Amino acid sequence: MSPQIRSVLVANRGEIARRVFRTCRELGIRTVAVHSDADAGAPFVAEADLAVRLAGDAPADTYLRGDLVVDAALRSGADAVHPGYGFLSENAAFARQVLAAGLVWIGPDPDTIEQMGSKIRAKELMAEAGVPILRVDPGTATQDDFPLLVKASAGGGGRGMRVVAAPDQLDGELARAAAEAESAFGDPTVFVEPYLPTARHIEVQVLADRHGTCWVLGDRDCSIQRRHQKVVEEAPAPDVSDAVRAVLHDAARAAVRAVGYVGAGTVELLVSDAHLDSGRAHFLEMNTRLQVEHPVTEAVFGLDLVAQQIAIAEGAALGDEPAGPHGHAIEVRLYAEDPADDWQPQTGAVRTFEVPTGPGLRVDSGIESGSVVGIHYDAMIAKIVAHGADRRTALRRLVDALRRTRIHGVRTNLDFLQAILSDEEFTAARVHTALLDQRLEAWTRPHLDAAALQRTAIAAALAEASAAAAGARVLARIPAAYRNVPSQPRTRSYEPDLTVHYGAGLVQHDLEGVSVVEATPGRVVLDVDGVRETYDVRVGEGWVDVDGPLGPVDLVPLPRFVDPADVVAAGSLLAPMPAAVVAVPVQDGQQVARGDVIVVLEAMKMQHTIAAPTDGVVTQLSATPGSQVESGAVLAVIEATEPTGDQP
Repeated sequence: MSPQIRSVLVANRGEIARRVFRTCRELGIRTVAVHSDADAGAPFVAEADLAVRLAGDAPADTYLRGDLVVDAALRSGADAVHPGYGFLSENAAFARQVLAAGLVWIGPDPDTIEQMGSKIRAKELMAEAGVPILRVDPGTATQDDFPLLVKASAGGGGRGMRVVAAPDQLDGELARAAAEAESAFGDPTVFVEPYLPTARHIEVQVLADRHGTCWVLGDRDCSIQRRHQKVVEEAPAPDVSDAVRAVLHDAARAAVRAVGYVGAGTVELLVSDAHLDSGRAHFLEMNTRLQVEHPVTEAVFGLDLVAQQIAIAEGAALGDEPAGPHGHAIEVRLYAEDPADDWQPQTGAVRTFEVPTGPGLRVDSGIESGSVVGIHYDAMIAKIVAHGADRRTALRRLVDALRRTRIHGVRTNLDFLQAILSDEEFTAARVHTALLDQRLEAWTRPHLDAAALQRTAIAAALAEASAAAAGARVLARIPAAYRNVPSQPRTRSYEPDLTVHYGAGLVQHDLEGVSVVEATPGRVVLDVDGVRETYDVRVGEGWVDVDGPLGPVDLVPLPRFVDPADVVAAGSLLAPMPAAVVAVPVQDGQQVARGDVIVVLEAMKMQHTIAAPTDGVVTQLSATPGSQVESGAVLAVIEATEPTGDQP
């Protein structure tokens, strides 16, 4: 048996670092964090026993520098390294660096990582082991082979992945996928496979020791994906026939045997007609690390997979495979992004982050109230998990937890997640990898109807007025929002497009049957046709946060008068988020057509294209490659071209 591990450095950040630290504390193991300058104040850094700075902000300068991470482990006295997921977790060279330094590597052997790290090589190995795979040669692909899926050989998470609908698009999508793969993983190698849009993405959790024992810890459905990145996961995969489930588990065992796998890993498969005995499964890839969605497996098997990883690294034997699974678990990923605006990443200070606790609920988060979400890292900020005796119970618990979650200061996909879980297709377990795209319009509709949003604005206006009255140095006895002329009530406007008229404790609005029961700076109670609604309100400089019966709402008070300096020229292209400028393929004064690429930005590991909204001429081009821009910054102005030809 290897020496007992006493101190673990986690070569990662955010919620996975906190997750590993939690198990280490339970085992009595000292913890070490590494952090970039951007993460210096992050919760995972504060929770570690020791922390080592990696100078810089960008991943390439910090978390992706294996030499710096190993040096940090040695300087801090760590005797083992846990890679988490992402960054260097599936980097064979880094694993070898760790071992060469005399440290314990909490992961599979480097040779195994190397074999499975190339999706192309992994498919070859699986085919040799008798595991069914998907394949197509892009050089000989015909119209009948489309649609195709372009994928990065060295990475995951949807980066470097493109759906190609027709042959004339293939070369361009191959080039774009290769560029994104190079940026994200340092390897531009891509490959293609048939795209099965209505198949299900199902994966199998495996755990193997150095004594020849392999546990297959059930399966998970990960079919709800946006841009090929998972959003909702659940275990066990629902509505799968016993015959197909057996195929999935047998394929996972074969994958473990084929490469002599050791540690925690996941075999991912694409499954057609999973509910039928005749359903077919095809190998996608093997992830040689812990997965983001591992908590749902832990919930239904009653296991701590991180503790198992550590035990295996110490040379322990697994013993008998646990019985299970027990009950059902569902996880959602909370992203700082706007689903209704092409998934644009969102940044900013998180004023409030509160998720309810209770039976069957678990939260793994990288943030807390006061955290700052920046531009350098992945947009996922937390995972919320519910476990119950059956799928229906787990789903109900999760829906309620999301409804009672309070998050303010940065836009998230919280409403979007609630819409998914409430959709009849999802509740009936009729899921597949194209469902999100098919239901996108329905799932991105406003969570609150116009009347509910107006009541939220009423609560905000009354709380603001009450706060102003309470803080008044003179005439403090005058009621909040008092007017000398009652016929002219006060007006308060907010983004998004809300206006409230009120005065002296009364509200004048178009909502029938609404009256004010109570109004204080932090709490407003409204009576809506005999039903009382309570709103908790926090007021700050330039913001009002409201938590009502239907969830959190961020409102921005609008000034009565607009500063002319705040008005931008017509045709201005604005940065949708803080980002780095990757490319500017146009010049000032250049004639462009609608849809032409003007600027390419990169934020949270994803590239975002800013295109010309109309035919015109580029003027005031202010973006330069390599520079950083803030949200709302003017990148360029497109001066529309005057129509030509005879006018009717």
